[in-house]
Parts: sequence; structure tokens; C-alpha cells
Amino acid sequence: MSERTAVKIVGDVSGLPDTAVGPRSLVWWGTLGFMLIEGMGFLLAAGTYLYLRGQAAAWPPAPDRPPDLLMGGLFTALLLLSELPNRWVAARARAKDTRAVRLGMVLMTVVGLVLLGVRALEFAHLNVRWDHDAYGSAVWMLMVLHATHVLTDLGDTAVLGACVITHDITDNQFSDVNDNAGYWSFVVVSWLPIYALVYWAPRLL
Repeated sequence: MSERTAVKIVGDVSGLPDTAVGPRSLVWWGTLGFMLIEGMGFLLAAGTYLYLRGQAAAWPPAPDRPPDLLMGGLFTALLLLSELPNRWVAARARAKDTRAVRLGMVLMTVVGLVLLGVRALEFAHLNVRWDHDAYGSAVWMLMVLHATHVLTDLGDTAVLGACVITHDITDNQFSDVNDNAGYWSFVVVSWLPIYALVYWAPRLL
């Protein structure tokens, strides 16, 4: 046999892009995996709430009262409205618009801070302590679980925003901004059934 082994070229991939946005990106699939795992956590927490509701003669048990609707409604309205700038910055990231992405990340950081402030006020209007009874523990579990996701995404947005402002934005950063916007949409959508459980289930069930 010859000492040299013939190399057969089956394809030239040198022209393929180094980065991708959306489902063509490995990070996008990783973010989707996080959302599936964390979504299951929300489902388990909601299942716990509904199980405890089924074991109680009254919900909430006396003398507990359902949470005040004002702060929960305000948070929900602001959270839904936050999807407008969130979708805009995602579109600008896909268009690789540097100036708009930088502005959008600052805006979404401010939005996250405002929502976190409203969430802090919500806790003062739940009308039950976390350690008062099973109802209080279930309500606080759902609220803290979602608040953790708001805080986590706020931190991610702030750090990513600082990065795109202080450095030149590459295709990887545009992809990261798009993925971050997708995760925020998950935070928005996941709140809606929790809102129904926390604020309306005690009134309607």
C-alpha cells in the first residue's frame, strides 16, 4: 500500500456562515430547552396549587382573602405591553441594526426594572403570609417562582445590553439579543395562567 492515503473531498463548506439566528442556532435550541424545563416547573407548581385547592373546603380558607386585583392587573398589563418593545428589538437584531439594538436593550432593561418594582408591590397585596397556611404557601410559591424568572431575565438583559453598548456587535451578539427576546416572551406567556390561578381562581372556584 502507498504511504499516502488519497483524500476524497465530498463537499466544500467554506462558504457557510459562521453564525445563525433562530432555529439554525445551537444557542436557540438551548434556550428552548431551558424554557421547556422551566415550564415544567411552572406546571408542577400549578398542580400543587390545584391539589391543595381540591383538599380545602374553602379557598382561600378563612380568614384569608384573595389578593387585591389592582397590583396584579397593573403588572399583567405592563408585562403584556412589554412585548411591543421586546418584539421590536428582536426584529432589529435579526436585521442587524446596531443602533436600534443598543437602544432596545436599554429600554428592555428599564422595562424589567419597572416590572420588578411592581412585582415587589404585589407581594404586599397578596393578603396572606407565605407561612400562614397551605393557601399562602401555594400563592407565594407561584409568585416567587415567576418573580425569579423576571429577575433572571432582567440580569441577562442588563449584562447583554452593557456588552452590546461597550463593544462592537458581532453576528453572535445579534443572535443572543434575539434569543433573549424569545426568553422574555416565555416569561410573559407563562405569567398568564399563574395570574389566573393566583388572582381569579380564589374568586371563581
